[in-house]
This record gives sequence, structure tokens and C-alpha cells, in this order.
Amino acid sequence: MEDNAPLLVIVDAANVVGSVPDGWWRDRRGAAERLRDRLAADGVPGHAGPVEIVLVVEGAARGVASVPGVRVEDAPGSGDDHMVDLVGRAGGRAVLVVTADRELRRRVTELGADVAGPRTVRPKG
Repeated sequence: MEDNAPLLVIVDAANVVGSVPDGWWRDRRGAAERLRDRLAADGVPGHAGPVEIVLVVEGAARGVASVPGVRVEDAPGSGDDHMVDLVGRAGGRAVLVVTADRELRRRVTELGADVAGPRTVRPKG
């Protein structure tokens, strides 16, 4: 594990946005932008030290711009596959994937990532 590298936090935008039934389905891109802005403002609560946040978007949410503190990546196909690829390319650094998707959690933990649920970055309600 790289000691000097910041924690890589990969956020499953579709899963986190979909965790609260607040009408996100009417404007998926807008919901992803609001999540991006919350991440840029609040970071990852409970994680001291430097973090690199990557928000992975897919489908109708593609095209969300990156902002200082949050890099947004459009998944070229499956968002899950893209997140697994990002974990695989992390080069031994610490990785936290934020999702409630069971299959994605299984896939990334097999590669050595830690996982946390959507409430880590999006309080319920």
C-alpha cells in the first residue's frame, strides 16, 4: 500500500443518488451534480487526511463536469465495470468504494478495496 497516496474514494453515483427517493429519477444528471457538489463541500465524513474523490456516472447522468475536489468520470458502459477497473488500476493504494450494490461490493473487495454504504456521503432523508 502506498503510504503517501491519498485515500481513493470511488462513489457509485447511481447507487448513492438512488438511495433516497427524492425525485432524482426526474433529473438524473441534476441529482448527480448535487451529489458532486455535496462531495466537494463536505468530502467524506469520518475520513481524516487527504482523499481523492472520483464520482462515477452512467446513463442519463453522463456529462457532469468535474469540480475542484471531485473528479467525475463517465462510465463508457457499465458503471460497475468502470469502478472495478478503477480499483484494479489503483496500484496498491487504499481504496474506498461507496455503494450498496452487493455484487459491486463483492467484486471490489476481492481486489482489496474497502466498501461503505451510501449514508457515508449522503445522510438518509
